[in-house]
Parts: sequence; C-alpha cells; structure tokens
Amino acid sequence: MKLRDIPKEERPREKLMREGAENLSNEELLAVILGTGTRKEDVMSISRKIISQYGNISRYSTLKAKDLMKIFSVPKVRALQIVAVMELGKRLFGRHDEIILNSPEKVHEYARDMAFLKKEVVRGIYLDTRGRIIHDEVLFIGSLSETTVHPREILKPAIIHSAYSFILVHNHPSGNPEPSRADIEFTEKIKEAARIIDIKFLDHIIIGSSGYRSIISSK
Repeated sequence: MKLRDIPKEERPREKLMREGAENLSNEELLAVILGTGTRKEDVMSISRKIISQYGNISRYSTLKAKDLMKIFSVPKVRALQIVAVMELGKRLFGRHDEIILNSPEKVHEYARDMAFLKKEVVRGIYLDTRGRIIHDEVLFIGSLSETTVHPREILKPAIIHSAYSFILVHNHPSGNPEPSRADIEFTEKIKEAARIIDIKFLDHIIIGSSGYRSIISSK
C-alpha cells in the first residue's frame, strides 16, 4: 500500500505521534526517517524493500550508502540518512540474537530476500568457530561473468574480523539458481585462495526466485 492510500491518521508520522514508536513497524519507522519517496517510488515502497532485503545484513555489517544507492536507487541524502540511523541503532543497542549458519538451508533462510533483487549482488558472510555470524558484507554488485572479483576483496573482511570461516551468497535475477560455469570457476578460485591462508570456505549459495543451489555442499 502506498502512502497516499493510507488514511491520514494511520500514516507513519501521525501514528508515531499518537501511539509512540514502539507501535510502528520497521517499515513505518524508516518511512518517518526518510520523509518522502522519489519520483519513481513511494516512501513506503522504498522502506519496505530496504527492510526486507537489507534488514539482516544491517545487524552485522557497516552499511554503505553507495550500495543502497546502487541496489535500491535511493538518492544520496536518503541513503546517508539510512546508514546513519542504522549505525546509531547498532551503537546504542547492539544485537541481541545470534544466528548460526550450519547448513545450506539455514543460509537460504537467512538471505532468501536476495531472490527479489533486480541486480546481481555478492555477499560474504563471515563466521566464528561455532558458525555464528560476526560480519556480513556486500562485496560486489554486478555479474560474475562480466567482472572479475579479486579473492583479496573477499578474504580481507575475514582477516579483519578474525573469522574462522565464511560463506558466499549471490543471487540470480533471472530466477534460476543453477550455477553457471563462471560461478563454478569463481568458486574454485576462491576455494584455493582461502586454502592458502587457512580460512575455511564453507559454501557458495546461489539464490533465485525458484529456490537455491549450493555449489560446494552439493558436490
């Protein structure tokens, strides 16, 4: 539902004033922060997409304004507002839950909203010895078949955050999660680089609207 379709008394700002922040959904709170949408998209639609597709990663990573601008076509000022408020939330309240990724099924459950992204996005999820997420980062936006991602860009966060292991996840906007030859070759390249520096590369999961595929676990 677009903002103009919501009765005035039920719109985020009015609802916040009347009922308090604790009674607003995450999407409504973000809509209050953004204030307005863009020429192409309503503020509620933008808020809904960002929360559903970027909600998990924001708890474990430092959001980058340029990624929000590129993935969601959010203007620079609004992207900076989102980054600032989410960082403030992390600093004030931290995170109170632990997510353990110990199977392809759990990785898919954690990152399944990537299936609806219109651009191909590669994420690195970095884990401790118990499989708990310690860092989650968008590493690259674009097709693996067109641009080479250097292994150091993937392994650098693992070293910085002292990760025991990591998982790569990326989406296929076509909806078909079957790995391409480029996906498989890319996986082998990263596997060898991780072996050299003794960091465990657990899996590479591809997500599409029709499901997901594990390149490593399925072998």
